[in-house]
Amino acid sequence: MVMAQSPPDAAKVLFGREVAPTAGPAQAIGAYERGCLSGAVALPADGPNWQVMRPSRNRAWGHPVLIAFLERIAQKLPEVGWPGLLVGDIAQPRGGPMLTGHGSHQIGLDADIWLTPMPNRRLNPAERDEMSATDMVTADGMEVNAAWTPQHRRLLETVARQPAVARIFVNPAIKQALCREAGSDRAWLAKIRPWWGHNYHFHLRLSCPSGDPECRDQAAPPPGDGCGKELDWWFTDEALHPPPSPPRKPLRLADLPHACGALVVAPSSHALHVPPQAR
Repeated sequence: MVMAQSPPDAAKVLFGREVAPTAGPAQAIGAYERGCLSGAVALPADGPNWQVMRPSRNRAWGHPVLIAFLERIAQKLPEVGWPGLLVGDIAQPRGGPMLTGHGSHQIGLDADIWLTPMPNRRLNPAERDEMSATDMVTADGMEVNAAWTPQHRRLLETVARQPAVARIFVNPAIKQALCREAGSDRAWLAKIRPWWGHNYHFHLRLSCPSGDPECRDQAAPPPGDGCGKELDWWFTDEALHPPPSPPRKPLRLADLPHACGALVVAPSSHALHVPPQAR
């Protein structure tokens, strides 16, 4: 079967070809699923409590607020029994739609975190590109499997309790396990949102930084812990076996905020990391 090619003016083609960020101040522009990012910085491939996965994709770029958050939270996690983060896709060097995968991850405030604990050695580039993450859900999608541990709950609870976090997307079976295992202080569960997939990783989303006027926040999650009838729906046949969706029409540059057009022609920056004074 011949795969249909994206038109050359599709936004994902224009942003996907960029290999470096723009210079200038960082700005998240637009919405998580329709936007772009200026002044991105990269999460270093290795840190005291993290390792970047799938390095060949060049998707470890993010808003400085997100990069600083990942570095900060990674250092807290050993206190709750989690050795460190394996970080998957964040964003492209200038954000925008990606050539493959992801409807969001466009403004540098989303990050995929593997549910596999970081090993006690440094993975080499080939391992980072080829090793598989751990599946946490049974084949029928109804429960977490034997790979699920109390440390996974503590990881997700610790991240969800951070004020900057807007949402965390997980597989519905993982949300169900968290609902069952949470104690009486359950406010953090509101940020844990069930979504299809996400059985190998969780999707972290930060709120828009206060200094980014063109960033568009998502509406706040509904009140309550999300563990009642709304979660029950995810285990119905309708949710477990949805009909295939028609392919989406690729976003064009005109579909994105006007400021995004300038980013695909802007000169590159050579900045690779967040300077300490900016954190």
